[in-house]
Amino acid sequence: MSASWTFFYGVWRTGNVPLIGSTTQAVWLASIVFDGARAFDGLAPDLDLHAARAIDSARKMGLEPTEQVDEIVSLMREGIRKFPPSTALYVRPMFFGEGGFIIPEPDSARFALVVHELPMPDASGFSACLSTFRRPSPETAVTDAKASALYPNVARALAEARARGFDNAVKLDLNGNVAEFATSNLLMVKDGVVYTPAPNGTFLNGITKQRVVGLLKEDGVDVVETRIVWADLMEADEVFSTGNYGKVVPCVRLEDREVGRGPIGDRARELYFEFAKAHPVG
Repeated sequence: MSASWTFFYGVWRTGNVPLIGSTTQAVWLASIVFDGARAFDGLAPDLDLHAARAIDSARKMGLEPTEQVDEIVSLMREGIRKFPPSTALYVRPMFFGEGGFIIPEPDSARFALVVHELPMPDASGFSACLSTFRRPSPETAVTDAKASALYPNVARALAEARARGFDNAVKLDLNGNVAEFATSNLLMVKDGVVYTPAPNGTFLNGITKQRVVGLLKEDGVDVVETRIVWADLMEADEVFSTGNYGKVVPCVRLEDREVGRGPIGDRARELYFEFAKAHPVG
């Protein structure tokens, strides 16, 4: 892990801070949720939304946090200020269950905040293939939370893609519809209109995605949430991702098809970073 600071039980510490013990419910029964915000160039957009989603995820896991959004945001800013303003950071509030057998005890929720260096990815674009692994449905997993238990499925999709020479993977839902990229939300462009999978409970309707969709609409771009299948992607004029890690990044190759970057994806990225300038760390 790169340089990091962790807030836990009222104290900031550096390094890989121990959080759990061998009998902690989360370590063997997976009651861990997290969220991820970004800080870069002295900017930190949407910290409040990430803090609120972390709390909501914890509640959906059966935990009851005592921390409030404003308190978490204040700690986020405090942690960010421990680094030089130009440092690209990942800001990760976490909740986990300390007690309980199978079902976590709601009032055993523990909170930690980790802030660590994480460079922004190359904005020139990435390649993706169709994954053989699918997103679970709400009936099969805690898909409405940003739960750590969901990420082994992400990891195996990425491992499969990289073994084939791709950077990322397109994940379908159990009905065969396009859900998202393995690590981010997905948008495509056809004839000047942006299309993105309609939220159906199998993936998170990401904070960055919602922000970008709103910015595009304000800019006069038509955005449609709808059912998308793999064939639609293979005929798209542009494909790009939105997510906390890279914000807005074009997908320039799908399987053996060169897609390239395009003007609407570039405009989406420009609009997002213009928006971010209005949200300094403070």
